[in-house]
Amino acid sequence: IRIPQIPVKIISNLIGKSHFNTHQQRPKHNLRIKFSLSMVKTQKTRIAILDSDKCKPNKCNQECAKSCPVNLTGKLCIDVGRTSKSAVISETLCIGCNICVRKCPFEAIKIVNLPTELTNDVSHRFGPNSFKLHRLPVPKPGQVLGLVGTNGIGKTTALRILAGKFLPNLGNYTNPPTLSELIKNYRGSALPDYFKKLTKKDNKAVLKPQYLDPNTEPLKGKVRDVIAKCDEKGTSESFLDILELRHLLDRETTDLSGGELQRLAILITSTQNATMYMFDEPSSYLDVKQRLTAANFIRNLLTDENYVIVIEHDLTILDYMSDLICCLYGVPSVYGVVSKSSNVREGINHFLDGFLPSENMRFRDEPLAFKVNF
Repeated sequence: IRIPQIPVKIISNLIGKSHFNTHQQRPKHNLRIKFSLSMVKTQKTRIAILDSDKCKPNKCNQECAKSCPVNLTGKLCIDVGRTSKSAVISETLCIGCNICVRKCPFEAIKIVNLPTELTNDVSHRFGPNSFKLHRLPVPKPGQVLGLVGTNGIGKTTALRILAGKFLPNLGNYTNPPTLSELIKNYRGSALPDYFKKLTKKDNKAVLKPQYLDPNTEPLKGKVRDVIAKCDEKGTSESFLDILELRHLLDRETTDLSGGELQRLAILITSTQNATMYMFDEPSSYLDVKQRLTAANFIRNLLTDENYVIVIEHDLTILDYMSDLICCLYGVPSVYGVVSKSSNVREGINHFLDGFLPSENMRFRDEPLAFKVNF
C-alpha cells in the first residue's frame, strides 16, 4: 500500500500555523533517544563480604587472588599481602564472576549483586567488605515503632544508630560525615529533628540490648542493687509485682534464668529518665503470659513526646504493642534495606507476603502462609 506524501506547506495551511521551518533541517533525536535508553538500563553494583575470622591467607595457597580474572589482567581486584591477616576485595573492580567464592577453601567470601538504586541510600557501613545498611527507620513521637526482619539483616545496627551509640557514616567509613552533613542528607524526613534531639543533653536514649550478660554492667550484682542503681524515676517498687521480680531481690543476677534476666532488663530500662526507649527482642525467654505482660508494660511507657522502638520476631506481640511497622529485607550478613513505615496490619501482612507494594519490591520468593485444619 502506497501512502501519498502531502507537501509540508499544505499541512501548514491546514493547521493554520507553521510549527516548523521547511528550509531548516529537522533536529535528529536518535542520539538523544539512545542516551535515554542507556540511562534506563538496570545496572548492577556489587557488595563483597569477606569473613575475617574465616580468611586465613597463611594457611592456603591464596586461590582467590590467583584465580581472579581481573588480577590476571594486571589489575589488583583481590589483594592478599604477605603480612595481612585477611584479603581485601575491590568492589569497583569486581566483575561478579564468583570464582573466588568457589575457590576459597574456607568459604570466607560472598559476592552479592545489588540494584543501582540502593547505592544512593547507604546509611552505614562498618568497613571494607563488610555489612551495609540502606536507609534508617523513621521514629515518630507518641507512637511505638516495630522493626521486623530475619536475623543478620541490620535491625540491631539500625537500633544502635537511633540510640546514639554511633552516628551513621553514609557508607564513608574512612571519613565519616559530621552531624550537619547527616542532617543535610536526611532532610525532607523526620530524622534531622530526631538527630538534633538525640544530641541535646536533656534528651537521653536507653537501649535494652539483645544479649544480656549478668557479669557486665549494669546487670552485675544483686537484683536489688541493680534496680536501685538504675531507678531514676523511683517507680521500680510498683513494677516489681507486675514483672514478677519481687521474690528475686536478694539473688545474684548470675543465678537468674533467661526469662528472669529478661524481665529485669526490661525493668531497669523502663525506670530510667529518657526520651527514647528501645528494646531489642524483649520477649525472648518469656512464656506467653509474660510476653503479653511485658508488651503491655512497654506500651505504657509511651507519651506524646517520647519515642519507643522495639525489635521483635513474635508477630503477635509486635502486633499487640506497635503502631507502625518497618520491614527489613536483604541478604543476611551482607546487606539490609529498611522499608518505609506502615500501619501494623499492612506492615505485618507485607512481611508475610514477602512483597512491599509501595516500593514494588519482592524480597521473598514465596509468602508465609498458615493453614488451619479443623
